[in-house]
Amino acid sequence: MAVNKKDADNEGQSAKRTQRTQAPQDNKDGQVGKGRPTPKRKVAQAQNIRPLVPKDSAVQRKAAKQRLRERENREYEAMRTGDLQNMPKAERLPWRVYVRDYVDARFNIGEFFIPVALVILLLSVIVTAFARQIPYSIQITMILMTILYLYLFAIVIDVVVMWRKLKKLLIAKFGEQSVAKGMRTGSYAWSRAIQLRRWRLPKPRYKERGHWPK
Repeated sequence: MAVNKKDADNEGQSAKRTQRTQAPQDNKDGQVGKGRPTPKRKVAQAQNIRPLVPKDSAVQRKAAKQRLRERENREYEAMRTGDLQNMPKAERLPWRVYVRDYVDARFNIGEFFIPVALVILLLSVIVTAFARQIPYSIQITMILMTILYLYLFAIVIDVVVMWRKLKKLLIAKFGEQSVAKGMRTGSYAWSRAIQLRRWRLPKPRYKERGHWPK
């Protein structure tokens, strides 16, 4: 039986349209393609969202503070006992070790500044409070203040002389880097020189003076 060509073409186009209309339905039912329904955009975005701050951030902060406190205690104990290996990194620098040994080896006039200043100020307060009972109280107060200022002047001269010698030694041994402004080596040496020897941190490596660094 003969088939009209036009009718055959119409049937082929109808079959294609039927396949196109069934494909979305098959995907919707989860039977074709990925084998599962495609999630909506809101659902996909919600799945990709991660919290910026974890839920256990408070616990982490507490643990970090505890570790920091333990490290600080360990470093302080190392400076108090003279344990160089466990001191802060800045205190382990070779030129800082040299500065400490040099300052600890010499007799520093400024080492006794705090006790001397306290004694002079206390005496001046007593003299001023009992000025009527103490003869020449004004003159005594002036003498005490003069002694204090002369002592301060002597400390400044002593520190300047010390630093000029120490600076040359540091440059010769460690180079210009050891005395650069960012290192604050000068202020480090001065502050140590005006502290009582037993109060210095890190602790002096030798109990007595005279052990000069090589």
